[in-house]
Amino acid sequence: MALTGMQIFKLLPKTNCKECGVPTCLAFAMNLASGKAELDSCPYVSDEARAQLEEAAAPPIRQVALGKGVRAAKTGGETVLYRHEKTFYNPTLIAGLITADTAADDVAKTLTDWHALQYERVGLNLRPELVAVKDVSGDAAAFAAVAKQVAETSEFNIILMSEDAAVMEAAVAACGFKRPLLYAATAANVEAIGKLALDNNLPLAVKADSIDGLVELTTTLTGMGLKDLVLDPGSREVKQGIEDMIALRRAALKDGNRALGFPTIAFPCEMAGNTDMEALVAGMYISKYGGIVVLSNLTTEALFPLLLERLNIYTDPQRPMTVTEGIYEIGTPDENSPVLVTTNFALTYFIVSGEIEASKVSSWLLIKDSEGLSVLTAWAAGKFSGDDVGLFVKKSGIADKVKHTELIIPGYAASIVADVEEELPGWTITVGPREAAHLPGFLKAR
Repeated sequence: MALTGMQIFKLLPKTNCKECGVPTCLAFAMNLASGKAELDSCPYVSDEARAQLEEAAAPPIRQVALGKGVRAAKTGGETVLYRHEKTFYNPTLIAGLITADTAADDVAKTLTDWHALQYERVGLNLRPELVAVKDVSGDAAAFAAVAKQVAETSEFNIILMSEDAAVMEAAVAACGFKRPLLYAATAANVEAIGKLALDNNLPLAVKADSIDGLVELTTTLTGMGLKDLVLDPGSREVKQGIEDMIALRRAALKDGNRALGFPTIAFPCEMAGNTDMEALVAGMYISKYGGIVVLSNLTTEALFPLLLERLNIYTDPQRPMTVTEGIYEIGTPDENSPVLVTTNFALTYFIVSGEIEASKVSSWLLIKDSEGLSVLTAWAAGKFSGDDVGLFVKKSGIADKVKHTELIIPGYAASIVADVEEELPGWTITVGPREAAHLPGFLKAR
């Protein structure tokens, strides 16, 4: 059971040094108990106290690291049921499935195709992270060969799917350096698979036919010393699957059930008869607590909308995505190029810059810090007022880059023209279009 704030306070050094960022050890203890602080923030906590405090510092759902390399990722670590309460931390990981009986040439082609599935969105690279290699015949050599090929020839990290400990051991020997997730420990093999995961320090998925069955298995495995577990309640019918995911999340967060305090894995590939339905089911799991989803194939038409859904859900609602304030060159602007200004909301920046690029008119784009708000919202909140915009333009250094004195402001901020002109005497303030889509025509017509 997690410790209370007062219980934590009794274990702290009580120096009130403020190095943790809060005024007193009591305040730090309360933050730690509510999940608003990290234990490492206290530089003076003793080793003995640290051991006792780890339970309080740990999130109710354990964070599990998967894989190595550029696509290494984490799952779990969540602290709330709803993202507006705080935030969701580790986005649902997406995997494609390759069976162990797939020919090496076909594996190579599939990996090449899947590597190409990368999409730029608001400055981020969206892509899948995992390949699930599934044993279908009990052939340890074939299973290990495919796992080795995936590990050595691709960026993807791996889920090894077999309930045969001997088959799994061969694959671990071939690709253990990639820190694969072993799937799965069951009531029939829990000792053997658990020992294999423990000996190789690998994360382990646990599969049962019910939530109660998961409790028994995770209790056994944690008793063996395993900590990095992933849960599969075994449900393969859509309604039951979603109910189980919600029940697992509530059990960990609301009931404090440590036996169920682990991330989850779901298999839309085993719950639908076609890729369209798979994508729909995967979308449900992304929105309702699936830590990992496994699809039978990765295609643009299924993957791209799932990645966008994931991006939207796992963007911190309390911290809008932003870009850095400053001057941005769109194309190859010179001293005669137009100067535009807008806010630092990431979506605003990438839409506006994209439309300027589409116009083929090289321009200077000034990005003003508006605390991540869009133009209209920032103006209404006083974060994009005429005085502030004018002062920003003065300090930005744009006057050293152009020989004209014309500034184009967003159409939705037309009311700030007079204040900007007052702050920038001698400048001409032009009101641009309200919608970014009209920028190409506007710039070409100048």
